[in-house]
Amino acid sequence: MGQILLPTYTDLKTGERKTSAVWWIRYYRNGQRHSESSHSKKKTDAATLLKQREGAIANGEPVTSRIARLTFDEAVKDVVTDYRINGKRSRDDVERRIRLHLEPYFGQCRMTIITTADLRQYVAARQEANAEPATINRELAIIRRAFRLARQSGKLLHVPYVPMLRENNVRTGFFERDQFEAVRTALPDALRGLVTFAYLTGWRIRSEVLPLTWARVDRTAKTVRLEPGTTKNAEGRMLLYGDLPEFVDVIDAQWTVHEQLKKQNVICPFVFTREGEPIKAFRKSWDKACAAAGYPAKIPHDFRRTAVRNFERAGVSRSVAMQITGHKTESVYRRYAIVSEGDLREGLGKLANPGMGQVWGKWRPSGRVATLKRSSK
Repeated sequence: MGQILLPTYTDLKTGERKTSAVWWIRYYRNGQRHSESSHSKKKTDAATLLKQREGAIANGEPVTSRIARLTFDEAVKDVVTDYRINGKRSRDDVERRIRLHLEPYFGQCRMTIITTADLRQYVAARQEANAEPATINRELAIIRRAFRLARQSGKLLHVPYVPMLRENNVRTGFFERDQFEAVRTALPDALRGLVTFAYLTGWRIRSEVLPLTWARVDRTAKTVRLEPGTTKNAEGRMLLYGDLPEFVDVIDAQWTVHEQLKKQNVICPFVFTREGEPIKAFRKSWDKACAAAGYPAKIPHDFRRTAVRNFERAGVSRSVAMQITGHKTESVYRRYAIVSEGDLREGLGKLANPGMGQVWGKWRPSGRVATLKRSSK
C-alpha cells in the first residue's frame, strides 16, 4: 500500500529538523520500496501521482523515480541517438531542428508535464514565425518520436496526443528549357554543371547530386552509379549517359576542374565543388540567379518534376524514368499531376465516336436529334 507524506530532514546550516513543503509518495515494487517527490505542495497532486505509479505497477509497466525527472532536452537526445545507430541520413536535419526550434521552446521542461495543449501552443508560436505546415510537422514528428522512445525505455508512462497539421505542399513548378537556361546563365560557374546534372536526371540535389564523388563515375564506360544505401529509398541505381552529349559535356567539364585542382595539390573527391571544397548549400546564389532571370518563384526541386515531365514528353517508359530519377512508386506522377500530351490527346480523341458528333478536324452530324416541344400552357 502506498503512502503520501511530508518527509522531515535536517537543515545542514542550523542542525534543526524541518518538514518538507513538497509532498512525496512511497510505493513498493517487487518488494522494494521507492520514494519519489511529487514536485508539488498540493497533496492532491501527490495522490494523483501515487495512483499513476500503482496503476503502472499493477499493469506490469516499468516504474522508476526517473520518470518524473526526464526533461525534454534529455528525451530528444535519445532521438538523435536513435537516428545515429540506425544510420538515418536525416540526422543532421533533426539535430538542426532540435537546436534551432525545439530546445529553445521546451528546454528543461519535464516530459510528464508537456500536454497536447502545450504542443498546440508550440504550433501557434511557429505559425506566428511564418513556419510552413510541413516544417512544423517535421518538428512535431521529432517530439512524437521523443515521447515514444521514452515510453519504450520505461522513462515515461504516458504519451500525449501530438496534433499534426494538414499539409498542402504539392508543388507544380516546372522549368521550360528557356527558363532553365536563363537561370543557369545567371548562376556562378561552379554551380552551372550541378544544375544541369539535376535538370537532366531529376536526382535529389541535397542527398544525391551534392555528395556525388568521382569514385561513382566511370568516364570510360560513361556511367554514374549510386550505391545501395546512399539513396532515399536505399536502392542503388545507374545512369548510362554516353548517348546524351550535354551530360557528357557536364562530366568532362567537371573532370577538367578536378584535374586543375589536382595540379594545385588540391584533391577533392566530389564531382561538384566550389574552389576545391564540397558544395553544401547554394540558396543565396540560387535566389539571386532566379531573380536576375525573372523567375523568383523557382526552387531547385522543380528540376525533379521537370525531369519526370521531360521523360514523359520524350516517350520514355515510366519504369525506365523511375529507375533514372529514383522514384519507387508511380504515386509521384499523381502527386506531380504529370500527364503526357499524348495521353491527353488520346483521351479526348476517344470522344470522337458516331454517338458524339465531333471528330478532330471536321464536324460530322450525329444521329437522331430530338426536338423539344413547348408546352401549350
